[in-house]
Amino acid sequence: MPVTVAVQMDPLAGININGDSSFALIEAAQKRGHSAFHYDVKTLAYESGRLTAWAAPVTVQRPESGKSGDHFSMGEHRSIDLASDVDVVLMRQDPPFDLSYITATHLLERLAGQTLVVNDPASVRNAPEKVYVLDFAHFMPPTLIARRIEDVRAFHARQIENGWSDLVMKPLHGNGGKAVVRIPADGSNLSALIELFDNAWVEPHMFQPFLPEISEGDKRIVLIDGEVAGAINRRPGAGEFRSNLAAGGYAEVTTLNAREEEICAALGPALKERGLVFVGIDVIGGKWLTEINVTSPTGIMAIDRFNGTDTPGLIWDVIERRLGH
Repeated sequence: MPVTVAVQMDPLAGININGDSSFALIEAAQKRGHSAFHYDVKTLAYESGRLTAWAAPVTVQRPESGKSGDHFSMGEHRSIDLASDVDVVLMRQDPPFDLSYITATHLLERLAGQTLVVNDPASVRNAPEKVYVLDFAHFMPPTLIARRIEDVRAFHARQIENGWSDLVMKPLHGNGGKAVVRIPADGSNLSALIELFDNAWVEPHMFQPFLPEISEGDKRIVLIDGEVAGAINRRPGAGEFRSNLAAGGYAEVTTLNAREEEICAALGPALKERGLVFVGIDVIGGKWLTEINVTSPTGIMAIDRFNGTDTPGLIWDVIERRLGH
């Protein structure tokens, strides 16, 4: 049975069609005979129990060149009722995970029992990448979330006593490897970085020991409805320690080891129970869980290129089952 989907995402004009997971999801929907609308989260409007968006019907296609450009066509914008005009909403706009993002989850939550939202908006709100992962702290490297420099210095000293050296500092709600910085063992740049981060963000920051294993890659493992769909190993580019593809890293084929399978087995039931259909987790050195990405996960196109799989199809299989199709 055809499904009508509304995709809440960033403008289509600026995406990389060779790596964008949202593009792949729309493309897969079309192949199944489904129709799609595109809308910007800023156009959500709530009035008297109705949640609407200023949306346009959209069709995607791959130019013969394989490059972004003439990769979509869009009809006339109009107001659509997200409860009565569509069957499913894909919440796919990129972070920052800020009050705007949180407000959108509250509004989309009003659709419960009427329209399926993927991922579940309440669970997205309650499971930000670097906070929800604390539920599985036994798989994580030592971690501090704090703002006071005294707490950071004490944490760093303890890590050095335990055989670690440098620290990594991250924005708590950042994405794509942005503003991830390395603090040397002597802490010489810590004061300046704390000042910079404190001025940029009101929330506390995340600190972990620098993991030398990052030179061998950071594994992105995708789980669909709690089950492993595939993985890629992301290696840092030249002169970088960040392995994020958005930060110049590159992907290579990989498989899971026993520890990574254990991590996935522990996370899977919790993700499924929360309605987190499409999730990407990050594991460094084959053993250190660092993030659980639920807001707008990526990586499925690289996985499918390496493995010959159809991860968008798996996602739509789950969505159609949940819709009773």
